Order: sequence, then structure tokens, then C-alpha cells
Amino acid sequence: PEAQGSRGPEGACVGDVPSLQEIEQLLSTGRPSCNHVDEVWPNLFLGDLVTANNRFVLWKMGVTHVLNAAHGTVYSHGGQDFYGATIDYYGVPAYDLPSFDISQFFFSAAQFIHNALNTPGAKILVHCAVGISRSASLVLAYLMINHHLSLVEAIQTVKEHRWISPNRGFLKHLRNLDVQLRQKTGC
Repeated sequence: PEAQGSRGPEGACVGDVPSLQEIEQLLSTGRPSCNHVDEVWPNLFLGDLVTANNRFVLWKMGVTHVLNAAHGTVYSHGGQDFYGATIDYYGVPAYDLPSFDISQFFFSAAQFIHNALNTPGAKILVHCAVGISRSASLVLAYLMINHHLSLVEAIQTVKEHRWISPNRGFLKHLRNLDVQLRQKTGC
């Protein structure tokens, strides 16, 4: 292991980035949540298909934007047609497989969430099938990109409100994002 704050081959402070095992240990703490949806950041909700497929619940919650991290998959056929003109929709066709490169959607999803949360009175639901892996990964990326949280800080922030469990491949992509963002800021 590298010393705290040492620079890796790319010049990042990789000693500050926890190992995959340390990240998995952090995720394994706490109790699994049974909620269909939880507010994990002001006006940002992380949830599952049950919530996403119930327009009445979304209306009661005041949701104005939906980011579907399972767009077009077997379990999730939601789209702009389903929600109509009252909800802005963004679909990410991600599969919950460690081999799937979810990082290709980190910046576009973060931009959609950022735009939604900068709309006065807006609330956004980010969901996938269960609301713990694909959608959680995109919310973590948003917090890292737009609020400059480290991966650990982003996980801790979300876990205060909801149990999450991104798959190992997604954790690798998030860890790489952490390293890239630290490089840009010079640690």
C-alpha cells in the first residue's frame, strides 16, 4: 500500500483513495433498508421500480424529473410516453453486471440530476430495478462530480438515508472516477 498522499503513476493522490475491499466493507455496514424510495440529498430521491411505475405516488411526492438507470431492460420499460408532459425523463440503458461500463453515463447522468435540482421546485427520482446498484452508482457519481465529495463521503452521505450495494464492477468505475477527480483538483 502506498503512503498517505503519495502520488501514483498518473500523479493522483492514490494513497487517499481506499481500496476496493475497504469500499466494500464500508458498504456492508448498516442495515438493509426496506423502503421503495428514500430522499438521499435534498430533493433527490433514490428508489426502485415500484415507485417509478406509480405515477400517483410520484405526483404526491412532487417528482418532476425521473432518471431511469435500467432503461430498456426487461424490468423497466418506462419512458417519456409513460410519464407524459409533467415529468422530464432521462433513460440510461445500464445492466446490473460487473462487466457493464456504467462510467460512460456518469457525466451525462450527473448533468441531468444537476439541471433538475437547479430547477426551482423540482424533485428528481433516480431509480433502477431495486434502487441499490445502478441508480445508486449514478447518484454517487453525481455527488462526486457536482459536490466534490470523495467516493467515501458520497457513500456515507447516501447511506445515512438508504442502504446501497453497487456491484463490484461499478465500484471499480466509481473508484476510478474518484482518482480522476482528485487528479483534476490536485488532491
